[in-house]
Amino acid sequence: MIGDIVETKQCQLKDAMDLFHSGQVVKVCAPMVRYSKLAFRTLVRKYSCDLCYTPMIVAADFVRSAKARDSEFTTNKGDHPLIVQFAAKEAQVLCDAARIVCPFADGIDLNCGCPQRWAMAEGYGACLINKPELVRDMVRHVRNQIDNPRFSVSIKIRIHEDLKRTVDLCQKAEATGVSWITVHGRSVEERHQPVHYDAIKIIKQSMSIPIVANGDIKTLEDAENVHHLTGADGIMVARGLLANPAMFAGYEETPLRCIQDWVDIALEHGTPFTCFHHHLMYMMERITSKQEKKVFNVLSSTSAVLDYLNDHYGM
Repeated sequence: MIGDIVETKQCQLKDAMDLFHSGQVVKVCAPMVRYSKLAFRTLVRKYSCDLCYTPMIVAADFVRSAKARDSEFTTNKGDHPLIVQFAAKEAQVLCDAARIVCPFADGIDLNCGCPQRWAMAEGYGACLINKPELVRDMVRHVRNQIDNPRFSVSIKIRIHEDLKRTVDLCQKAEATGVSWITVHGRSVEERHQPVHYDAIKIIKQSMSIPIVANGDIKTLEDAENVHHLTGADGIMVARGLLANPAMFAGYEETPLRCIQDWVDIALEHGTPFTCFHHHLMYMMERITSKQEKKVFNVLSSTSAVLDYLNDHYGM
């Protein structure tokens, strides 16, 4: 049970694959564009998050440009276990990107789930669920070219309307050596429709590698319910953690201590103001009135935000 662990401490297991064999449900922070960067990963790790992903990085740009590497990927000694998620459509490009991050991360994840039009148009993301041979080829190349056997290679997918196709994709990926598969329980066309947890359960029952469930998990209770519904080995959360980074530690809403931690971490990491402010807006959504939001959400400098927090919350 996820709820059995509510202390605000990091998991002592530092290997991603060890987590999935620990007997505990693995609590995962999703790859989120702009948001799941080093400072935020540092925060959620303080509150019982076991495994963190980077935002999705386009592998071709990452390999080609030192500027892209510097801006897209930052980490430190405490930032483990860490999975770097790549968008890729060519096996060797994914291998080259994996080789660059291998000394600094615990694994890579191939994005086969992003439904955004630009990604699909470029041949990235969710269109890959219709190309199981290409996915298999990319996984095999990384497996063959990365010497470290503990370096994980995972994929994150959406489901097909015909679930047999999804099971086939997953089984082909498993046969090639995928470490685990994260399943977002919606099709490419679905956005806000209910998540098909029954589909995740069927996929889990068809596989012998770990399966991580993803989609519409906003509270610790949701996470526990999805674990019981699907049998998944891990639970990946995106917006639920943005709204409450202490969710996995058993808090129903963001505690003030967590907001203070975010301020300290963000300032220490030199987080740009827009990102710093947006995270606070998410965290304070449930604990501020409409009137307070009107004031707080239009603040335009770090000093103004700090003054507000000091005046209203004594921070």
